[in-house]
Amino acid sequence: MASTSIAGPEPDATEAKLDELTSSPQSLHRAVHARRAEYIRPHRIRVKVGTWNVAAKPGTDKDLERWFVSGKGIDQRLASIDLSHNPAVIREDSSVALEDDPTAVRLVGGKDIGLYVLGLQEVVDLNAASQYVGRVYADSGAMDKWKLAIEAALPEGYQHIASEQMTGLLLLIYASPEVAPSITNVSTCPVGTGFLGYLGNKGSIATRIVLGETTRLLFLNCHLASGTDSSYVERRCWDVAHIVSRTQFDPVTHPGGVQEEEPEKVGDEDFAFWFGDLNFRLDGLPGDDIRRLLTLHTSGEYGAGQDAKNDSLGGEDPIVLRSSESSDESTDKRSEVSQSTNKSTDEESETLPDPDEFLPDPSDDPASLQATLDSLLPHDQLRRLMHQGKVFQDGWREGKVTFLPSYKYDVGTVGLFDSSEKQRAPSWCDRILYRTRKDKEEYQKRKLEEEEARKKDEEMKARGMEEAGDDDEVLFDYDPDNDGENPTKSSTSLDYDEYDDAEDEEPEEVVTKEGFVDRIRLDIYTSHQRIQSSDHKPIISIFTLDYDAVVPEMKAKVHAEVAKELDRAENEGRPGITIVVDKPDPKANEHGSDQAVYFGDVRYLQKKTTTLTLANTGRVAATFSFVEKPSTEDSDGPNDPQWLTPAFARSDPDAVESDAIDLGKEVTLEPGETVHALLEVWVNELSHVRMLNDGQLKLEDVLVLRVTDGRDHFIPVRAAWVPTCMGRSIDELIRVPDGGIRAFLTSRQDDGAPTGSIPYDLPVRCAAPKELFKLTEAVETLTERVVADAQMLEDCQIPQDKAGWPFADRLNSVDLEQLSAVIEALDEDKHITDAFDPETPALRRLEAVSEALVLFLRGLTDGVVTVPLWTRIEQATLPSLAKAAGDPAAEDDKQTVLDILSSAPNHNIAFVFLTTTLAKIVAELSPLSQADLEATRTPSAAGRGGAVGAALGSIGRRSSSFKASWAALDRRQARERRYAEVFGGLVCRAAGGRPEKSKEAKALEDRQRGVLELFLRRAREEGA
Repeated sequence: MASTSIAGPEPDATEAKLDELTSSPQSLHRAVHARRAEYIRPHRIRVKVGTWNVAAKPGTDKDLERWFVSGKGIDQRLASIDLSHNPAVIREDSSVALEDDPTAVRLVGGKDIGLYVLGLQEVVDLNAASQYVGRVYADSGAMDKWKLAIEAALPEGYQHIASEQMTGLLLLIYASPEVAPSITNVSTCPVGTGFLGYLGNKGSIATRIVLGETTRLLFLNCHLASGTDSSYVERRCWDVAHIVSRTQFDPVTHPGGVQEEEPEKVGDEDFAFWFGDLNFRLDGLPGDDIRRLLTLHTSGEYGAGQDAKNDSLGGEDPIVLRSSESSDESTDKRSEVSQSTNKSTDEESETLPDPDEFLPDPSDDPASLQATLDSLLPHDQLRRLMHQGKVFQDGWREGKVTFLPSYKYDVGTVGLFDSSEKQRAPSWCDRILYRTRKDKEEYQKRKLEEEEARKKDEEMKARGMEEAGDDDEVLFDYDPDNDGENPTKSSTSLDYDEYDDAEDEEPEEVVTKEGFVDRIRLDIYTSHQRIQSSDHKPIISIFTLDYDAVVPEMKAKVHAEVAKELDRAENEGRPGITIVVDKPDPKANEHGSDQAVYFGDVRYLQKKTTTLTLANTGRVAATFSFVEKPSTEDSDGPNDPQWLTPAFARSDPDAVESDAIDLGKEVTLEPGETVHALLEVWVNELSHVRMLNDGQLKLEDVLVLRVTDGRDHFIPVRAAWVPTCMGRSIDELIRVPDGGIRAFLTSRQDDGAPTGSIPYDLPVRCAAPKELFKLTEAVETLTERVVADAQMLEDCQIPQDKAGWPFADRLNSVDLEQLSAVIEALDEDKHITDAFDPETPALRRLEAVSEALVLFLRGLTDGVVTVPLWTRIEQATLPSLAKAAGDPAAEDDKQTVLDILSSAPNHNIAFVFLTTTLAKIVAELSPLSQADLEATRTPSAAGRGGAVGAALGSIGRRSSSFKASWAALDRRQARERRYAEVFGGLVCRAAGGRPEKSKEAKALEDRQRGVLELFLRRAREEGA
């Protein structure tokens, strides 16, 4: 894993002296910092640092994934690698040969690396004159190419931290998903050291980051002056000093906005990594001799005996072209010999100890590659200059060099050094150095001790030898050229110390600038010899870093505690209220308050509540109240959203939450007392639903808790609106495909479409809203079920005296949860019957679905009959709207209305479907038998045509059956009229809305009722 939590010690009980501080940001930061042990926990990551001079060769970016991320390209024959104990080496199934070669090695990579740091040199051709014009020349195409290459190679989720290009130099830093959020204060500084010490063809790019708010890391990629003459050696030393003096980073900003006063420079970090093409060469040896000696190793000709050859390339030609395959016969033969040898020693291996437990030191074998490398390293310019204290003397160090020189090879080969006319000598030009704060401090301490010793020696020499004979005096004969740990030596001397290959197996402890104990260990330092696309070989280092990291939740808790204590110390004599949020907002930082409340998803008609605990933490009584927002005439406007209601309540410890006592709008608490603030979210206004659906309104508000003679508390409240089919138009809903409006809008949002209303340019999916079909079908089915239950069950009685039932004049108030469940089923395109508990009576179901139908029609923004359609209907049908059923004029009006609606087919279908369903329900709840029709037909005709009919009617009315028939007809007509009253205003939209004057409003209602009543009447001869 890229980041692993490690068990650490218990936090120290460090307490800040809050009484001496004020509530300024600086004092708050200092107080929180004093308690840092409470929110710091150790973590472990691996840091992979890679450097490569790509020589502007095409195709080098194609190799990036192979060596830098996957860790391939290592050949154990060309480097001394401990395969059994090195934590950076992946141990794979030996039966599967890596890259078809059993000698190949793979390093840890992929998701196991927490921080990838890549330094490249010569990503563009430095010979182009245009690139020397400016100090910092950047070819954006080159950076884009390498960024695409590394991002394609890294595992999913790795995040870009920093990238900077200066001419041919490029620095890229990426972090794992676990590590990236903890990285802050990224600052990058390029420094040119080219021609005139200014241009960017040579120089450095350095990036400083802060890891976990505790550990400062510096990564510096450089390309120093090239050349083999002694003057270039001095120039490289000058380049290093120039880079150190001119590199500067932004001041570190701590959480809370507290910024350090001074910018940071090289040396202020806790861990530094200096890498790149440093260009230091091997001197004091002929280049031909170096090349010949190393080629003997790469070709397997060095040393005597079979043992020496088995560790080499096995006699193969050192040239390995990029297109070649590892499948020649010699490899197979060697494999057979190895297998036979293994078989012959199987019995011995059962009794002998594991050889890996007694690994020999490669340097002890004079015929080994490591012994050869150890003989060459004393001639390395960089190590000589570091030993002489001329460069990188202030604590910098390097891992053990166990690999072939990184420069210079023929492109496309492995083990073939420069065969051109120049015959350049192999050198370790590409290096990775590192330094800890402890290394730098020990260097500074040593220099101080040396300086004090020198001064004391000079003082004693000045006093004379006779005074130096006292027992309490010691004569220090200090020679700065010969004494000390790094004595200065002649540049031509070859009397070097033996190469120091000591490496600590245990991580080294380092005390950071912030006072934490970190640990670092170099796991591996090697080269990828099998990468052939450049004349340089890539160099890699993998470090294990144990560092203290801030746990945001713990720090937030400490921060809140300290803020409260500071507030208490500053406002001890003022009323003080502390607010504890039951459901804090995960995005509270965006509001700048730790008291933000988040309700989560909120749906139409679904209430949600949360609780704030208010405590008087001051020393005096506190009176407080929520500030009421000024009301406006337009209560449905976005400036006055009536969706959030606060109230104060105190609960009895033995009572349930519903028994809480309302304390009114203002509360007074004595010190130490607490009270609850109940916040309720309820979107029940269709006008708000429309604005929320269209994105014109958001469920965001700020409650102001005003404390008398104290400070106001601002409590941000936020909720996420869940779209619904309610409050939309028919023209929108007919474009919603199967699956429901919620899934449809979610898929559009995932595709990048803007949220809000549904565009009218989308294809039509249904002739009328599917929600209308579902509701009318459910109402019709449930009505039939209720009628059947009323005939069989005593406890199910249809209210015959309530003509508007089930759409109005209901027996019971509709259960809010049931109504919300019905709407939820419509939004998710589910069966409405699934919204109810199986034990819910059919009568209660019918009332809930009927209410949902009424709300759906009321929420239609355009209405079933739009304003233009209604205007035409009014003009065409007003004279004969009151005609009775069966009247030819009434039938003509019906046809006229249908002709007008036919100009809007979708609205026409919705109107016909709705009125047909209502007519069926009228007939179901107020049935007329054939006998009723026969009994009432004659009087009806007499009433219209003459005295004979009236007389016959008078006689007929004397019988009880005739009276019952007329009573049934009256109930039918009353229900038709009441339904027309209920649905007239819901279905038809008039210009300008409802008139303010009562007479005009009554006239409009009559006209709308009349139109609906035309379609609810049933011809008497049709029966029930």
